[in-house]
Amino acid sequence: MKVSFFTLGCKVNQYETELLKEEFLKNDYIVVENDDNPDIFVINSCTVTAESDRKTRQMVRKYRRKYPNSIIVLTGCMPQAFPKDAEKLESADIVLGNGTNYRVIEAVNNFQLTGQRQILVEKHKAEQVKKTIDNFHGRTKAFLKIEDGCDRFCSYCIIPFARGRVRSKPIEEIKKEVKTLVEKGFLEVVLIGINLSAYGKETGLNLADAVEAVAQTGIARIRLGSMEPDQFSDEVIERLSKIKSLCPQFHLSLQSGCDNTLKKMNRHYDTAFYADLVAKLRKKFENCSITTDIMVGFAGESEQDFEDSLNFAKKIAFAKAHVFAYSVRQGTAAEKFSGHITKEQKHLRSAKMIEATKKTQNEFLNSQLGKKFPVLFENRGEEGFFEGYTPNYTLVKVKSDENLSGKIIDTYLKSVENDYVTGEI
Repeated sequence: MKVSFFTLGCKVNQYETELLKEEFLKNDYIVVENDDNPDIFVINSCTVTAESDRKTRQMVRKYRRKYPNSIIVLTGCMPQAFPKDAEKLESADIVLGNGTNYRVIEAVNNFQLTGQRQILVEKHKAEQVKKTIDNFHGRTKAFLKIEDGCDRFCSYCIIPFARGRVRSKPIEEIKKEVKTLVEKGFLEVVLIGINLSAYGKETGLNLADAVEAVAQTGIARIRLGSMEPDQFSDEVIERLSKIKSLCPQFHLSLQSGCDNTLKKMNRHYDTAFYADLVAKLRKKFENCSITTDIMVGFAGESEQDFEDSLNFAKKIAFAKAHVFAYSVRQGTAAEKFSGHITKEQKHLRSAKMIEATKKTQNEFLNSQLGKKFPVLFENRGEEGFFEGYTPNYTLVKVKSDENLSGKIIDTYLKSVENDYVTGEI
């Protein structure tokens, strides 16, 4: 039988889709593309925003219409956070949470035997993350989930309800998983988690322990996914700086550059702490890049609050920033806050923040020109160009008749074009 997948959301979801693929492959299913008339169609959902839920509902209905005779499976964060809403999506034959997606084969078998909908959503258990993958199909670098859950409870965020509390993968499991990926030919692994910098919190370890363990496997490159800044200690920074295979790129989620707003968001740091952390990283890691997420238009954000955030973003000079407008999320503390900003104001503030961060991104890219970096090329783009990334996550495009995919090649950076740099081997 044939199975296909559609994944919404973050890198953790992409990793978990790989876990689901391997479950099906172990049971003699064939993984196919979405247009190949699958017998089973799995939708791995995201619920970080109300828009994410809308897209999930849209995808369930779309693929039910497209494949009326297929078994439609809905899993992921949306059913986990809002099980009653997910159960109402009658187009889905099977509904699993991200805490029960390991039972997907059981659910499919039961549905085939009985013809009855399978609703299997359970609360997360306080146990370590132990599921591992053997491959990461269709990619030149692999994502590796080493942590799950979050206990920060930011006032705008539903994720602690969708993911449970912090749980970490044992060191030996991490090493074993990376060794398998190295044997498959992967040169880079990206360590990911819902709250990655909280790794080991419940076991007396920290993020440096995990990265050091990965480095022992001999993998060429280690990259870190998105992190919370307040859990980055001086000890962790010092230990990470000694790991040669660690890529000097740090995605530190800022959310706002205004202390008033950070307090309302229930973030666990202020701008002074954040700026000091960035300075420490730039001192310890030569030519490192600092990337981030910035929210505009949070409930109660005054014009002065926004200007403070804008000026702070300019001061930090991010190499890249994902700018997005706040949207009310059902079930969060901020849902009940007063002073919500109009769509027009959010649009204007987004435009100003994007303009400012695009400028600092351009300045960063220009600072890379004339230098040589090892680039891991990932895929062939348009017009014979291959695309890849330097260790500090500068996107490089090189024209070549030779297939460069999956190779690390020293490349000179020549010119800036929009959000990337052209290079020459």
